[in-house]
Amino acid sequence: MPSFSLQGKRALVTGASRGLGLAATVALAQAGAEVCCVARSKEELERVARACVEQGWKAQAEVLDVVDRDGVERFLSSQASFDVLVNNAGINFLQPFLEVEEDVYDRIMALNLRAVFFLSQGVAREMRERGGGSIIHVSSQMGLVGGECRTAYCAAKHGIEGLTKAMALDLAQYGIRVNTIAPTFVETALTRPFLKDEAQRASIVSRIPLGRLGEAEDIMGAVVFLASEASSLVTGSSIVVDGGWTAV
Repeated sequence: MPSFSLQGKRALVTGASRGLGLAATVALAQAGAEVCCVARSKEELERVARACVEQGWKAQAEVLDVVDRDGVERFLSSQASFDVLVNNAGINFLQPFLEVEEDVYDRIMALNLRAVFFLSQGVAREMRERGGGSIIHVSSQMGLVGGECRTAYCAAKHGIEGLTKAMALDLAQYGIRVNTIAPTFVETALTRPFLKDEAQRASIVSRIPLGRLGEAEDIMGAVVFLASEASSLVTGSSIVVDGGWTAV
């Protein structure tokens, strides 16, 4: 049986202060990794790291805006190298295609795709020197299908899926694996305002064959699997945690 243990590994999780990033942080720390959780919100981050330490796990909080390339370079130069990277930070704005303004498009692309590209590049260079690692992009079912009022978001997430496959090919020679986790609608701070509309909520649930929205905890097993040696032959793939949405 291959090991799911992450003892002795260092992991970096972006957007770690809440939602899926918080779930990924807890999952990795509980599996034994030393987790560096980053986001822009200092107070929430420190609360996450403190809660992990109180459980006897290893975690540290570092304020970082992953869109700021100079800041990212300074951060990476100040840290020991990482064995695992979870690119989770992201945003979305619901707008019909004909109403999407340039600044909204740019904000979505800057965080959801561009920041992922260049942070991954910096971490992968260090992984290459260490002889391998695992990069996990938190994508979306919307990286596999389309969605109303989500053109920029879908474009970014489809970009993540393509980026993952191309990165996997380029980095395989260095023992670096690259995969995505593509969840369905998960009730988080990002989605909660949209899901307050009972009609919208019911419509979404009706399209999920398993009959419920996702929870942050639903991605935890996939994160540990992709970060560990249990997935040593898995790269360029997507684990779709969508309750069957994309199977219809």
